[in-house]
Amino acid sequence: MADRTLEALGLAEAPREHPLSYPGIWPRDSGLLDGDRLLPLDRLVHPERVPVLAVGSNACPGQLRHKMATAGLRSPVPMTRARVTGVEVGVSAHVSPMGYMSASPFRSPDTVRELFVTWFDAGQLAVVDASEGVPLPGGHYLRVWLPASEVRIELADGTVLPGAYGYVNRRGVLLDGSGSPRPHLRDQRALLTELLLQSRGLRELFGYTAREFSRRARADPVLCEAGTRLFAEEKLVTASGFEELA
Repeated sequence: MADRTLEALGLAEAPREHPLSYPGIWPRDSGLLDGDRLLPLDRLVHPERVPVLAVGSNACPGQLRHKMATAGLRSPVPMTRARVTGVEVGVSAHVSPMGYMSASPFRSPDTVRELFVTWFDAGQLAVVDASEGVPLPGGHYLRVWLPASEVRIELADGTVLPGAYGYVNRRGVLLDGSGSPRPHLRDQRALLTELLLQSRGLRELFGYTAREFSRRARADPVLCEAGTRLFAEEKLVTASGFEELA
C-alpha cells in the first residue's frame, strides 16, 4: 500500500508554523484526513456533517491537522474537491497575528474555481469557528451560509450541493490598484511584497520584506491591529458582497 502520510504526500506543513507558506499545500483530489494520513474517500457527500467551503488554509491538510491536534481532536475530516462558481478568493482586510495575510471569499458571479468542501462534525466545527474568531464579537470572520442560488458547488460526480458555509471576513477584503477586490496570491511572499511596495505606512509598521512583515506580525498582535486600521484609513478595503447573508 502506498504511503498515505501527510509527510509522504508533501501535505504536512502548517502555515500556522510556517506563515510564509500560507495558504499551504492543497491535495490534488478529495480525501479523508485521518490523523497523520490522507486516505481515499468512499463517498463525496456527508449529510451527517456540516459542509464548509475552504478558500484558504482550511483546505491544507497540515493546517487542519494542526488545528485539530491543538484541540485534542483526532476524528477524521472528509475533504471534497469541488468546482465552485460565484466566488473569488480575496485578501482579508486584516493582518493575521499568525504572520500572514489570510484569504476570504468575495462575490464574483462569473468566476469558476477549484476549491474544497470540508465536512465537519460538531466538535470539529467548533474548533475551526474558534480559530477564525467566529464566537468573538471582534473576531475576524463570520460563518455564513452560501446558498446554491449564490454559489454553485459541483462535486466530481455531478452532485450540486444546496449550499455550504463559508468564512467571510467581518472587515471585508482588500482592493487592488484598479478599485476592484484584490485576488489572493497563493504565493504569500509575493503578496506581502506587493502590499509593502504599495503602502509606505505598511512599510513603516512591518518593514520592507515579506520575512520582516511576517516576523513582526507574529510578535505583536497590537501591531497587527494597527496594520488592519491602516488598510481602512488608506481606503484599501471593500465589502465582500456576502455580508447580507450573515
